[in-house]
Amino acid sequence: MISPDTLRQKYLDFFKSKNHAVISGKSLIPENDPTVLFTTAGMHPLVPYLLGEAHPAGKRLVNYQKCIRTGDIDEVGDASHLTCFEMLGNWSLGDYFKKESIAYSWEFLVSDKWLALDPKKLSVTVFMGDENAPKDEESAACWRNIGIPEEKIAWLPASDNWWAAGPTGPCGPDTEIFYWVGEGMPPAASNKGNDPDSWMEIWNNVFMEYNRIDAKTLVKLPMQNVDTGMGLERTITILNGKKSVYDTESFKPIIAALEAISGIAYGSDKDKDKDKDLSFRIIADHVRSAVMILGDPKGVVPSNVGAGYVLRRLIRRAMRHGRKLAMEGSFLRKPAEAVIAILSSAYPELEDNSQKIMEELAREEAKFLE
Repeated sequence: MISPDTLRQKYLDFFKSKNHAVISGKSLIPENDPTVLFTTAGMHPLVPYLLGEAHPAGKRLVNYQKCIRTGDIDEVGDASHLTCFEMLGNWSLGDYFKKESIAYSWEFLVSDKWLALDPKKLSVTVFMGDENAPKDEESAACWRNIGIPEEKIAWLPASDNWWAAGPTGPCGPDTEIFYWVGEGMPPAASNKGNDPDSWMEIWNNVFMEYNRIDAKTLVKLPMQNVDTGMGLERTITILNGKKSVYDTESFKPIIAALEAISGIAYGSDKDKDKDKDLSFRIIADHVRSAVMILGDPKGVVPSNVGAGYVLRRLIRRAMRHGRKLAMEGSFLRKPAEAVIAILSSAYPELEDNSQKIMEELAREEAKFLE
C-alpha cells in the first residue's frame, strides 16, 4: 500500500532528479485569473509565467496543488470524480517540450524505481486537430517511439484533448494517459476512444503553445511551455488496487465517521443499498471540499455570492444527503475532523484554521436547520 504522503514525495523527488525546482502550492482562490472562482488546476497560479514572465525559481518547476472543480458535480460519487482533489504537477517554461515531457511521464509511471505500473495497462489520447489548430502528430510520434502500440493511441477532439483553464489565456493540445480499470488485461485494440468506461485518466500533459484572446482568436505564445497534472487520488486508487477513490485512505476515515454517526454500513453490494453508498460518497466529497475551502488562507466563508455561494451549496447538499442516511441535526464536525487529520500533514493551514472551520460549518448547519 502506498499512502498519499508517499506518492507526493515520490513525485517531487522524481522531478527534482530531473532538475526541477520544488515550489509551494497556492490558494484555492486564484490570484491571476478573475474569470474563475477557484483554482481548478495547478497551472492557475503560474499563468503570468506561462505567458512569458520569468519565474524566480527557474524554468523547470514541480509541486502539488489543491484544486476545486464543480463542472463535474453531477458525476461526484462515481469511481473517480471529486469536487476537491490534489494535482501533482510539473512545468517547463520555455525549456523542454513534448519529447522530454512524455518521456518523463512514462519513466515515472512504469520504472521499477518509481511507480512500476504495468505498461500493458496504459493507453493514451492525443489531439486530432480542428479548424483552430493542427493534428498533434508530434505527441503521437513520441508515444510510438516509447513503445505504445498504435491501437493504444486514441485520436480525440478538442473537447477531450485541448486544455484551457478559462475562456481566455494560455492553452494548447494535450495528451492524456489512462490506466485500465476493466476486468483482467485490456484487449489489444481497447483504448479510451472505443472503450471509455474501462479506462481511468491519471495524467495530462498539456502543451501550452497558444494564448486565447477570444473565442475565435489563438496566437502563438512567445515560448513553448509544458503544464502537466497527475491526479493524486486516482493514482492512489490504481496503485493500491482499489475500484474507487472513495475506497482509499484519502476517504475511508471520513466515511467511517459517517458510518458511526448514521449507524449504517457503507459498501454493500446489494442493489437496494447503492443509493445509500452514493450519499456516503457525496457527503464525504462535499465535507472534504468545504474543509479545504474554509481552511484556505484566503478566508472564504458561506455566502450568497461567488465562491462563498459554491461553499454554501456544498455544505447544504452534504446535509441533504445526510438526511437520506437518517442523520438528523448537525453532524458535519466528526467527518470534518477526519478530513483535517488526513490532509494537515500536506496542508498545515487546515490545522491552523481548524477552529474557524468548525465554527463556520456549525453556523451554516444551524442556518440550514432553521
